[in-house]
Amino acid sequence: MPKSHKIVSFYTLRNIIVGILLFVFGMVIGQRYRGRISLVSSQIASSNSSSTLGRLVGKFVPPENKEVDFNVFWEVWGLLENEYLEAEQLDSQELVDGAVRGLVQAAGDPYTVYLPPEDNKRSGEDLEGSFYGVGIELGYIDEILAVVAPLKGTPAEEAGIQAGDLILHVKDEKKGIDEDSSRWSLTEAVEKIRGPRNSTVILTLFREGQNDTFDVVVRRDEIIVNTVDLEVLEQNDKKVALLKVSRFGGRTEEEWDEAVKKIISSPPKIDGIVLDMRNNPGGFFDGSITLASDFIQNDVVVTQKGKYFEKDYRTQGTARLKNYPLVVLVNRGSASASEIVAGALRDDLGIKLIGEKTFGKGTVQERKEVSNGGGLHITIGRWMLPKGDWIHDEGIPVDVEVEQNYDTDEDEVLLKGMQVLFE
Repeated sequence: MPKSHKIVSFYTLRNIIVGILLFVFGMVIGQRYRGRISLVSSQIASSNSSSTLGRLVGKFVPPENKEVDFNVFWEVWGLLENEYLEAEQLDSQELVDGAVRGLVQAAGDPYTVYLPPEDNKRSGEDLEGSFYGVGIELGYIDEILAVVAPLKGTPAEEAGIQAGDLILHVKDEKKGIDEDSSRWSLTEAVEKIRGPRNSTVILTLFREGQNDTFDVVVRRDEIIVNTVDLEVLEQNDKKVALLKVSRFGGRTEEEWDEAVKKIISSPPKIDGIVLDMRNNPGGFFDGSITLASDFIQNDVVVTQKGKYFEKDYRTQGTARLKNYPLVVLVNRGSASASEIVAGALRDDLGIKLIGEKTFGKGTVQERKEVSNGGGLHITIGRWMLPKGDWIHDEGIPVDVEVEQNYDTDEDEVLLKGMQVLFE
């Protein structure tokens, strides 16, 4: 190769490297000085491949077919700093967290949420153990904030709050909250409904079958979630194991294992099992596979369909409870992981479901830790029951419908389940 060609190649390479360095430097300056220098123009973004340029600069660059103008972001930030009346009270980190929350919320999926560091830490603690609040598992019904389930033995249950109640307004004078919930994300709802022990919050609810809204005053307390309870009942000289699973948390698999061992070793012999997952809002996906594996031997529990993959999750274990007669109790508060178990038992074993149609949450969220200690709960896929049903927003219909009458002390759903168990 002639010397001149080598010189041209060298300078060409040098110019490319310098260009990249200037681009990166521009991004750093743009971040430091916010609105004064644009992060990256739409022209640059649209003229480069996100896969190539993104790897070079270590940042996301929009694909060629998606023009994104970040100038307005820095423009608004600059206006807040320069024109806002109380600019000195602005917290830069809170502004960033707010921007990220808005970014995630714009996806339009109420189950895909960004949690700032403190909220993310609290979320992890909730799944593992205890917290201070009223004891409500939250979700949405027709995009309205709703009670998926009141947790057993909590202030919410004691106050008479029921699964399916819509939460329209929240008032807490000490926290300075007097707001409608119509625009709240799940994260905002949890943050505003929780509070210190012995403090009170007023929830304005609407319940199906009633003509008007009503207020419930709830005193907050420590919520300790005991996820698996075992009780032995008698039905016509038969011993029935009532297995109540209230959610799928960090301790559920251990608690479940202990309960199963007691059933197997119980004197006298257990004649049948009632699996009660009423008001079970779900939780860890893996727990549903573990629990189903004690009834179903070598079969598919659920199929997960993501953006780039499809996977069958099969049972694992020895199906220790496979030889016991079984019925399952569910209601409108049975969601997510509890629906996976109920649906698998119905599809794989023909087990009868007793009670009310389930909540209908057919998506899976993965918890991602981000660099600032925050977390992103992002919807990564749909889950399908073994026979191919996607129950999102529809729920799983029951074989025997029994609506609990809350004006009586009798558990009518349980009584019907025990009757069906030995038919």
